[in-house]
Amino acid sequence: MALYRNGSFVADDPWRILGADEALPAEGPVALPKARFIAERDGLAGRNAPLGVVIEAGEGLDGLEDDINRLSLVVLTFPKYTDGRNYSTARILRERFGYRGELRAIGNVLRDQLRFMLRCGFDALEITHEGTIAALRDGRINLVSLHYQPASRDEAAPPTAGGHPWRRSSAGRL
Repeated sequence: MALYRNGSFVADDPWRILGADEALPAEGPVALPKARFIAERDGLAGRNAPLGVVIEAGEGLDGLEDDINRLSLVVLTFPKYTDGRNYSTARILRERFGYRGELRAIGNVLRDQLRFMLRCGFDALEITHEGTIAALRDGRINLVSLHYQPASRDEAAPPTAGGHPWRRSSAGRL
């Protein structure tokens, strides 16, 4: 698995993504499955380390509304290429809840999805597909930089010169 963030692969990821039954380490950033996070919410309140949550495809954000701003990482899973439910979750996090922490896609992330993930607000991708990893390493993936419609990452991007509000530059790259 390779973590791609801000235009390059990252060697060290400080985050530990725990399962439902894995012991919680005394320190360090951790991301917990949504159900576990909600169940242990009170005990996690005093933790002096960054917290994250893992949301499976189809789970939604219910029960997390009051905790979104205290999360440093939200991991959205993509169990298969054809399952796009977490695209909507990403947009809701960025637009409705104003989430500004790291938004990470994990699972079956393929090169055809990257431009859409960027537009939905993802900051980081955990990629397992070797072809996608190789294409990113070799610079063979071109992301679209001008768009007719604004998206989550484009809110702060002004229209291009010439006063054409429908031409917007993407606010960032993966």
